Amino acid sequence: MKLMFASDIHGSLPATERVLSRFVESGAQWLIILGDVLNHGPRNALPEGYAPAQVAEKLNQYADKIIAVRGNCDSEVDQMLLHFPITAPWQQVLLENTRLFLTHGHLFGPENLPPLATGDVLVYGHTHIPVAALHGDIVHFNPGSVSIPKGGNAPSYGLLDENLLSVIALNDQQVIAQVSINP
Repeated sequence: MKLMFASDIHGSLPATERVLSRFVESGAQWLIILGDVLNHGPRNALPEGYAPAQVAEKLNQYADKIIAVRGNCDSEVDQMLLHFPITAPWQQVLLENTRLFLTHGHLFGPENLPPLATGDVLVYGHTHIPVAALHGDIVHFNPGSVSIPKGGNAPSYGLLDENLLSVIALNDQQVIAQVSINP
């Protein structure tokens, strides 16, 4: 199964359009959105092309292909614009030999792990910083932010293809980081 991950869109229409284009090109079965979909949040500057209502319209065209979790900037008002659920604080995707624990990162994250087993993958956003690494016996994966990257990183997204999790630059599709998961 091929999965694509996007986090921290923060209402950026150009970032959303690029994400959806990459999603179609990738052939991924599902687009997993790790929170902070429409609102930029009070600590962030407005992202390029801030247009939350138009972002919702674009994403709603793929509602049947989206799995999402709630970020710290998402609200019930945002949910009113979206045709897919965003209010779950976490979700799980079960692969043949691996569990992906999906969360935004403000409730559960590297510093506050949920109960995970050997070989599980913590998939989170929130920090806007890409991560693809093994920590002990748990894989940590953060696709970075598609709209407001931090730490000098490029806007990025994630892709699971077979057993390889990759963080990929949104604009030039260069691989930023990779980690293998259980076969």
